[in-house]
Amino acid sequence: MTATALQTKVQPVLEGTLQLEVTNVSAQTDSITSISFGDPLGELLPCYVPGSHLVVQHASGANAYSLTGSGSAPTEYSISVLRVEGGSGGSLAMHALAVGDRVQVSHPRSAFAPAATAKHHLLIAAGIGITPVLSHARYAAEWGASASLIYVHRPGTGAHVAEARALLGAGLTECLDRGSFQEVLTRKLTTQKLGTHLYVCGPTAFMDSVLEQAHDLGWPKGLLHSEAFSGAALDDGEPFTVNLARSGVTLSVPTGVSLLETLENAGLSIPNMCRKGICGECSVPVLAGNPLHRDLYLTDQEKEDNAAMMCCVSRSLDNELELDL
Repeated sequence: MTATALQTKVQPVLEGTLQLEVTNVSAQTDSITSISFGDPLGELLPCYVPGSHLVVQHASGANAYSLTGSGSAPTEYSISVLRVEGGSGGSLAMHALAVGDRVQVSHPRSAFAPAATAKHHLLIAAGIGITPVLSHARYAAEWGASASLIYVHRPGTGAHVAEARALLGAGLTECLDRGSFQEVLTRKLTTQKLGTHLYVCGPTAFMDSVLEQAHDLGWPKGLLHSEAFSGAALDDGEPFTVNLARSGVTLSVPTGVSLLETLENAGLSIPNMCRKGICGECSVPVLAGNPLHRDLYLTDQEKEDNAAMMCCVSRSLDNELELDL
């Protein structure tokens, strides 16, 4: 896949997205590359809250990547991408980008923002999970917020290590193996002051382990925050029927076919980008029924409200669902 192919793929610009230019490409490690995007005319980009991600389109689809900046008055959006040889092709497409290439991206979004009421932010990252956590660290440094970071990485493979050291100083604890990390984690979880919020990003098993230990030690759920790299593998789901209230149409959604695909096959044009439940583009309004929410975009409260669903991955808990379409 070539950078030229990427540039051709993103024309024309879709409504609600940005066409940006690659302004810098630099190696963080042998397998992690940092890429910055800027406005072709040099304009400021929309601000974003720390922990945000954006969806970048490429020739074979679209993928979400965490932004590493603080989000304040950005002139560039910067991401760091781990090359995955056996993946879906998104990371290889990002690694093929060169300065001057044009790419189409979504506006930044976040489900991993720092809690405004937190007295202290305990940041925990493993591997490429440093990317959204670094955004939190930059924000804390800019605004004088109390923050500390436990960063687990193998020697020579840690991205943004120098930046983390400069931002956090003594507030950074580096762990080069799981044994030392477990000792540090236990100590940190049992010595935090009241009002501390925990934020973790890394491989799913790593995050699950951290969150489980925090829960077992009495941390309330509302103080625990995590950022998944991508949607988990989903089963084919049960069949259901969807009624489109404004169109007066009833459609059957079979096993193994997404609601988004069903709507598209019926001739409806539904905005979408990632098709993985991450970007939030394919939100559709729900009038009746109980969606089976399987996305990573809606908050827990929004999922309880059942007013909207991401039709690319979510299905229905009931036999019938009614949408305002």
